[in-house]
Amino acid sequence: MSAQIGSAEELVADGVRELARRTRFPVAFGGLIEDGEVAVTTIVGNRTRHLDGLQVRPERGLGGRAMIELRPRMTNNYRASQQITHDYDVFVLGEGLRTLLALPIIVEGRPRGVLYAGAWEESEVGGVTTAPAMSVAQRIATELRIRDEVDRRLRESAPAPALATPQREELRESFAELRSIAAGITDEALRDRIAAVERRLMGFVEPENSTTTGAIPTVHLSPRELDVLACAAVGSTNSEIAAQLGLREGTVKAYLGTAMSKLDASTRHSAVARARRAGLLP
Repeated sequence: MSAQIGSAEELVADGVRELARRTRFPVAFGGLIEDGEVAVTTIVGNRTRHLDGLQVRPERGLGGRAMIELRPRMTNNYRASQQITHDYDVFVLGEGLRTLLALPIIVEGRPRGVLYAGAWEESEVGGVTTAPAMSVAQRIATELRIRDEVDRRLRESAPAPALATPQREELRESFAELRSIAAGITDEALRDRIAAVERRLMGFVEPENSTTTGAIPTVHLSPRELDVLACAAVGSTNSEIAAQLGLREGTVKAYLGTAMSKLDASTRHSAVARARRAGLLP
């Protein structure tokens, strides 16, 4: 079955393709741990079908060693290496790979999967190659961590069709935390993915009193204005918001001021209320 857009499997598929683009290795493949084993779900650049169906257990093979040691492992002579078990020779040697680099995907100190980059000839691998390769694994790990946190909070809140007050507050805190995380990320693709998660969170609530007297017309807040207002909505002070978003306190005040002006609100509390009525905040 093909991966759904935005799924963890598609995230790994994107990472494998990026790994092939950013390194000089012609072959790249990888997957996430499922039922105690890494099921390789994406392969690019291969000449044969020998890598199909590869499943790697921690401690076994080069990838298993990388997962146990929580660091990249490499061999430029896979067939002759005495530092790894050879459980998967039928796959790796069947493809004819000689040089192999394994990069663990580490989330909260635990291995969640592994990426591989390989070549059919013997070659040395230095920092110029491993640095961009590691950054790919780290990007996947960052998004998996964010997904885990969102899933955890959604499970804890267990939202009913009509959210109870504690659940609504938990949802608001999750939204504010996501805004804070996104504010410190420069990777546009990852920011877009976080924004998609935010939209999913917003889908759990209806705009407050949107059909009653006092409803306001459509308002457009800038990303930074929304970041600041989301933090203010959960009770953070200006200094706390500044620390969370990496801004100066004066800058926070300025963003709050422009948001209040757009919302025609005289206080931050009324700005938050009007933003919720407009469906801008949960």
